[in-house]
Amino acid sequence: MKILVANLGSTSFKYRLFDMETEEQLARGGIDRIGEDADSNCDVEIGTHSSEQQQRISDHAAAVQMCLDQLTDPEFGCLESVDEVTAIGFKAVFAGKLSGIRLVNDKLLEAMENLADVAPAHNPPYVRAMRQLQASFPNIPLVAALETAFHETIPAKYRTYAIPSEWTEKYEVRRWGFHGASHRYIGTRMAQLLDNDDAKIISCHLGGSSSVCAMRGGESQSTSMGMTPQSGLPQNNRVGDFDPFALRLVKRLTGKDYDELLDELSSQGGLLGISGVSNDCRDIEEAAANGNGKAQLAIDVYAADIKRYAGQYLAVLNGADAIVFTGGIGENSDVIRTKVCEEMTYAGIVLHAEKNQQRGGERLISADESKVQIWTVPTNEELVVARQTAELVEC
Repeated sequence: MKILVANLGSTSFKYRLFDMETEEQLARGGIDRIGEDADSNCDVEIGTHSSEQQQRISDHAAAVQMCLDQLTDPEFGCLESVDEVTAIGFKAVFAGKLSGIRLVNDKLLEAMENLADVAPAHNPPYVRAMRQLQASFPNIPLVAALETAFHETIPAKYRTYAIPSEWTEKYEVRRWGFHGASHRYIGTRMAQLLDNDDAKIISCHLGGSSSVCAMRGGESQSTSMGMTPQSGLPQNNRVGDFDPFALRLVKRLTGKDYDELLDELSSQGGLLGISGVSNDCRDIEEAAANGNGKAQLAIDVYAADIKRYAGQYLAVLNGADAIVFTGGIGENSDVIRTKVCEEMTYAGIVLHAEKNQQRGGERLISADESKVQIWTVPTNEELVVARQTAELVEC
């Protein structure tokens, strides 16, 4: 069974192709600038063959067609025919109560459209692309693996806001949680590494979008993101946790309406907003090292919030067997890992200074005396989506 996994942006398309009998990745590629008045960069890696070309791509359906053309190329492709693709799986984000792993249909797409204001950076491009692909490839099943599915195991006491109950019951306002595929992969992989299926794990998915999750036995118990992906930790340019009543004051002082202010919080906030330098942690760390005080503050705020959630989750789980750093920042920033783990000796959390200097890869980076293991583990969200897609279409 061959499963194509699609990761979509408003003007981008990234994919991986898996053979689910062995879970081997057969190919990967990406296309950007889709639908723009410029040539798209089209990268593909199939086995030992890799290529890069530029071509005008009109929409996501055309991007997928180009991908399939590459995969079935008689010279270097890994498929003889498009018919070998059993299904296309999507790492979709939010459809409210229509969570879980679902075949893409009109009901799901309508739900995602109706909740676009909750996930404005994710739902619109996914809905648009899914509709295009339904029309262009009617014989290939499309499967949405909703990011919220992993967090359905969270107890109500950690999912419920202190709001009028009608908001919760009628309008579905609750802590939904996101990055489900990444946290699910970390939970599964850490059970193997620790040889403990009931392990208590604090998973720190840190990148352009960041969240922390408490897991026991591979199941989510609490997570930092709430109703929307704008909440929880500061993001690259999203605000994270924020007192909504502050908007009333800023609205009066600036004369801007709420939509304008929310747009600013979701595009000019986060690490970019604090530092004034960049939304990329690498740029911010470089600026801080050169004496930029605002850049240093951005690093301090970000790390402090990660530590704050980790401390909460030590209480939620009654301790932890391991803290795991994943994502681009989690795997590569020794600065952030150091700041998160410093002054945590009360909980038996001690980094190994030399091991922590290493970047990337699957590594144990805690000191010998640390009671809680500390790891960096590259996540594999696409493999999780491929597994879930294969399981659904086999039913």
